[in-house]
Amino acid sequence: MPLSSLALFATVYAVAVATPGPGVVALVARVLARGPGGVPAFIVGFLVGDLVWFSIAATGFAVLAQSFAALFIGLRYLGAAYLLYLAWRAWTAPVESVTAEPLHGEGRLRLFLGGFALTLGNPKVVLFFLALLPSVVDLEHLDARGMAEIAAVIVIVLSTTLGGYAVAADRARRLFTSQRARRAVNRGSGAVMAGAALAVATR
Repeated sequence: MPLSSLALFATVYAVAVATPGPGVVALVARVLARGPGGVPAFIVGFLVGDLVWFSIAATGFAVLAQSFAALFIGLRYLGAAYLLYLAWRAWTAPVESVTAEPLHGEGRLRLFLGGFALTLGNPKVVLFFLALLPSVVDLEHLDARGMAEIAAVIVIVLSTTLGGYAVAADRARRLFTSQRARRAVNRGSGAVMAGAALAVATR
């Protein structure tokens, strides 16, 4: 596909990804509360979800998405429930050393599925890929090579942006060394994730 179209998509997509939404909030809050352990699996879940939405929009399966609207609504509530679970874990987490990165049942598969469900149920992602994508990319003339190029842009932009948020959150987390400050960060992160869960469930 034309380089100009690819650059336009990359720019619009980067702005959409960098704009804090439930996914970014969940990622940052979790790193602040629990550290960066398991974050790559969480990000891969977001990534796969975005690629699913892109594939649906690019192959003209928007009608299919509407046909399975109930499924995506269910995924939205599943994502909200997972955020509430993370919120509870952050609120009740014991105050540990900054270098500790406990998972305690938060396996990589669970984190992946959480990120995946959040993405499929996130209204912002749905809006971008089903509404804005056709105005940025000529879907009628999009071939397999063009889809692969856009998919590569999605992988690079999303992983870089979310990775940057995670690194920044981990550095901020290390500024809080006292038990009182760490407890406040944990509970603040829990409250933020609970708010994000409410936003996902009600939009």
